[in-house]
Amino acid sequence: MFCTRCGSELRETDRFCCQCGANVAAPHSAPYPTPGRQLVRTMWDKKIAGVCAGFAHYFDCDVTLMRVIWLLLAFGTGLGFIGYVVAWIVMPKSYSPPATNVVPANGGVQPTSF
Repeated sequence: MFCTRCGSELRETDRFCCQCGANVAAPHSAPYPTPGRQLVRTMWDKKIAGVCAGFAHYFDCDVTLMRVIWLLLAFGTGLGFIGYVVAWIVMPKSYSPPATNVVPANGGVQPTSF
């Protein structure tokens, strides 16, 4: 096995190149992960405009928790009302739910019938 960056010979058990330090376990991956999610208003999980649901999905938290945070900001400081309206105008809409990689309970094994 050879390093794809510098060409030095590697053992099969090596995960990193000893010459240049490149990750040889995943040679075609980007050096820095690109963001795979966008801040969008979700039309499939909304109550009013989808702003709270969009923020909740972006930060990977519960939608109800995000709605409580927005209410605290709105009634506590007043900035929540302004921020919600601005986010409602600025954030793009998303009509499709995100794709999830759900593994079936049987581990993806198809049942066989005899």
